Amino acid sequence: MTSFDFWNIVRSIPKTLRFNFHYFPFKTAVKLPVVVSHRTYLRELHGKVELPEKVETAMIKIGFGDVGHYDRKRSRSIWQVSGTVGFGGKASIGHGSKLSVRGDLKLGAGFNMTAESTIVCAKEITFGDDCLLAWDVLVMDTDEHPLFDKENERINPDKPIVVGNHVWIGCKCVLLKGAEVPNDTVLAAGTLLKSAFAGENQVIGGNPPSILKRDVRWAH
Repeated sequence: MTSFDFWNIVRSIPKTLRFNFHYFPFKTAVKLPVVVSHRTYLRELHGKVELPEKVETAMIKIGFGDVGHYDRKRSRSIWQVSGTVGFGGKASIGHGSKLSVRGDLKLGAGFNMTAESTIVCAKEITFGDDCLLAWDVLVMDTDEHPLFDKENERINPDKPIVVGNHVWIGCKCVLLKGAEVPNDTVLAAGTLLKSAFAGENQVIGGNPPSILKRDVRWAH
């Protein structure tokens, strides 16, 4: 451990204590299952956070990590939650990443959001186990502002996003409402996805997206 890493952990203590004792009962909070970097802006500490039955110290990390082409010393994460965030197991939400949740966000075991990515959840977003998000990814299940037709009926309702197990989402991908990613899939860098795809062990990419390769597998 470098001196920078040690000092960063020490400085994380106040926000880590605040987060855990706000969201969890005492017997859970004292285990410090969530570690929060001092460079995380706890903008809204509402809603609830759900953990798996087995709780371990530092099983969830928010605002840490290191992606070499970003300056982590100046990178700031944001936690803005009034809905529900459910963790299925160990998870890492990297430096500079933002969570804005007023709906229901589920993150499977082994979830890894590397850096500078954003999740905006107004309705429901679900990630399966062992998902990897590269940098500058946007996942958003809402248009934020409503659109109405001439009969004053809303024409752009929020729609859930579902990401399967063992999915790698490349850098600068955008997942919009209605997106569904099957198990064992890779989304190529820069992909824009707003619909459902079937099949597994494939690479999806482009705008509009299509299947670029089949019968492939990826590893960390």
